[in-house]
Amino acid sequence: MIFIDTHAHIYDKQFGAERYPGGPEGMLQTARSQQVEQIWMPNCDSETIPGMMALAQAFPERCLPMMGLHPTYVNETMDTELAEMEKQLNSYPFMAVGEIGLDFYWDMTHVDRQFEAFRIQLGWASAQNRFVSMHTRSGHDRNAFAEAADLIESLALPNLTGIFHCFVGTLDEARRAIDLGFLLGIGGVATFKNGGLDKVLPYIGPEHIVLETDSPYLAPIPYRGKRNEPAYIPLVAARVAELMNLPLTEIARHTTANANRLRQPSQASINATSEATSDR
Repeated sequence: MIFIDTHAHIYDKQFGAERYPGGPEGMLQTARSQQVEQIWMPNCDSETIPGMMALAQAFPERCLPMMGLHPTYVNETMDTELAEMEKQLNSYPFMAVGEIGLDFYWDMTHVDRQFEAFRIQLGWASAQNRFVSMHTRSGHDRNAFAEAADLIESLALPNLTGIFHCFVGTLDEARRAIDLGFLLGIGGVATFKNGGLDKVLPYIGPEHIVLETDSPYLAPIPYRGKRNEPAYIPLVAARVAELMNLPLTEIARHTTANANRLRQPSQASINATSEATSDR
């Protein structure tokens, strides 16, 4: 079995040598011992780029970076931050635009800016044929998933696909995401007693999901409340297999294939751009 962790902030200080035995290399060795062969890294803002890229350069086959401005990092500096994100996307073959989206949970001060940043970055993804990794966290009596889906539908951008990261919605929302051409990112919440995914996963096929940890956050049972890490992906997969009434090997096979298939258009577009640049 081979697993892919499609969303993990492994550049976080919690994986530094002073907090994790062996530092990032130790974390990657532990992940490999659990058959987690590849880790996709979403960006947050300009300050997280150096740490993320250090891992991408040290472990290019295992640690794959994305580029985007996370909604909780959107504020008065949005224009400057977006300019840096665009510069980065035009200078490195990032696999995806992410982590982008809407967050209504923490602070509503910059919601209008969140929508503008989200719209702009969706446009980049469409134009560059790269998938998106989307954050949609509800709060303050507003449904971030619904409002993100509404925006995607209204924009009707070509080539737009990706992952609804940390999906915790209803069955109707799952089906809406699938109809929009997106995969569902399933993580530690699937193992929580009241996580709600027991009412969703039995009714959709494994061809619609990928696995993720969101490390160092949202650790699965029995590590809930502690630091999460990519090595815990099999715990998520085991719970998904139970809910879908499928063998663990089938969940591994489907989710890895789904992730690889999602990357193909992005990689083809990146390769074409690189070839065109080298011919000039």
